Amino acid sequence: MLLLTRHPIDIADITRSVIEPEFGGLATFTGMVRNEHAGREVLRLEYTAYPAMAERLGEDIIREGQVRFGVRLAIRHRVGMLEVGDIAVLVVAAAPHRDEAFAACRWAIDEVKRRVPIWKREHYADGTVAWVDPTVAGGVIAAQMPEAADAGA
Repeated sequence: MLLLTRHPIDIADITRSVIEPEFGGLATFTGMVRNEHAGREVLRLEYTAYPAMAERLGEDIIREGQVRFGVRLAIRHRVGMLEVGDIAVLVVAAAPHRDEAFAACRWAIDEVKRRVPIWKREHYADGTVAWVDPTVAGGVIAAQMPEAADAGA
């Protein structure tokens, strides 16, 4: 199940949830908050989500991936304010062999990014904030001072 959480993501705990004795392959994707985006210094990120829909779509992705690749999947995504270096998202795929684990892990993170209603707002060193939008040039909506951004939300 995709679990949205406001707490730090525990890689070991989530990994244990998918391991089976017959599985010899384990692949993970760990997405971390980085300190730069599009040439701008990022201080922290803020993730928000539509929880009911995010959980449902996350469960769909896990079920589809497990059937499609013959694996066990786990997905966790943090919401709230995250600092540089924090883990934002974790995908773990366990399978009998590495090929299925790698393929399932890649597919699952791509599907989460494509389908799950989770939004990211970047807070920059210059005091501005911007919502990340991969459909616009440069990947972000024009940065604003926090008060202006909050008023428009």
